[in-house]
Amino acid sequence: MTLWPRSLFGRLALLLLMVIVVSQGTSILLYRQDRATLMARQFTDTKVLQLQALRAALAATDLHERGETLTRLGQEYGARIVSDDGRGFGVAPLNPLLVELGERLRTELGAATEIRLQPRQQLLWIKLQAGDRAYWAGFHWPRPSEAAQSRALEWSLIALVVLLASAYAFARYLARPLRELNEAVANVGAGKAQPPLPEKGPSEIVTLNRGFNQMLANLRQAEQDRALLLAGVSHDLRTPLARLRLGVEVGTHDETMREGMAADIEEMDKIIGQFLDFAREDRDVALEVRSLDDVVVPLLERYHRAGNEVHYSAGEVSALPMRATAMSRLLSNLIDNALRYGGTPVDVVARSEGASVVIEVGDRGPGIPPDQVDRLKRPFTRGDPARSGASGAGLGLAIVERIARLHGARFDVLAREGGGTLARVTMPSGAGL
Repeated sequence: MTLWPRSLFGRLALLLLMVIVVSQGTSILLYRQDRATLMARQFTDTKVLQLQALRAALAATDLHERGETLTRLGQEYGARIVSDDGRGFGVAPLNPLLVELGERLRTELGAATEIRLQPRQQLLWIKLQAGDRAYWAGFHWPRPSEAAQSRALEWSLIALVVLLASAYAFARYLARPLRELNEAVANVGAGKAQPPLPEKGPSEIVTLNRGFNQMLANLRQAEQDRALLLAGVSHDLRTPLARLRLGVEVGTHDETMREGMAADIEEMDKIIGQFLDFAREDRDVALEVRSLDDVVVPLLERYHRAGNEVHYSAGEVSALPMRATAMSRLLSNLIDNALRYGGTPVDVVARSEGASVVIEVGDRGPGIPPDQVDRLKRPFTRGDPARSGASGAGLGLAIVERIARLHGARFDVLAREGGGTLARVTMPSGAGL
């Protein structure tokens, strides 16, 4: 477990928080040092002259009146003055400014001069050698009032809150374009419609979004070119195929040959139909809430009229937002695959599972190896000839995968219990498609 966040937003926020904490700590340290500097600056040349006068007055003090004299001098010079009886006062200063002050006072007042600090009482003690006796003079250094301390604390807290809010807003501002780009990439990968990203903000983000928008435009152009190509080829092939079918019916007297040629032509027409289905762009078709039975029942009637054994079992399935024509193509491709590669009977099942609707098409054929499923979902890919033969364009599962993504669904090909293949489409039953 690591305390370092994984997201860019978390890392930026933590980094800015660390900077704020360090800056606040530095401010407090500098504040304390400034107080020591202020205390040292009090002892200007005028203060040194006062100390020299105080030392001279102490040297002239009558021993019998020393107590009263010390009190009077203390009042005059604003200090606490006591005789040096060997006891210590406070601690030696460590601040460089106060150490320098001690050196200066020793130069001005004699080598016996010392300074000590008594932090709790906010006193600076100076030892003065006056004649044959030594005295300690304690001076109060500036102590901020409670009101000033309260104001300083309030302003510090306000500054901290403002800095934290600014850091949070700045981190979100920097991370938002990356989140938008991540969502856009996910949408493109899922086959969803993605509008161009805004080309504004920092120059790096603008360059990145501009490159993504250019890539998106290139992908759309390639998709349009492919659709146009496939539609054009399919349209051009269907005209000679129609003439071939007419020629077979009119000019061929061998019944077996005619049936074989007609079957080949029909297979070619189905392949062209798959090309057209694959090239068709359904993203612009609006979603409409429809019952699944409205799509499945008419489709199965066509298979029943053609003599195919296809069974349908529908559970309690609510109406779904869908593109009905695209959903019909999805089911027809799954049923065609099951009939071609698995044989009859084909079972179609629809049921609800929590917040999803599951549609399954099962056959009893040889099945698909699990390691081949992803490969077979790619366009123009066919399975093993032992299962699929040489027919088909390899677009059936690719069309199903595309339409499933278009509806926000998941498409899985599984091994069916008891043998065969189970094609499963799991669709969300709510809005958001």
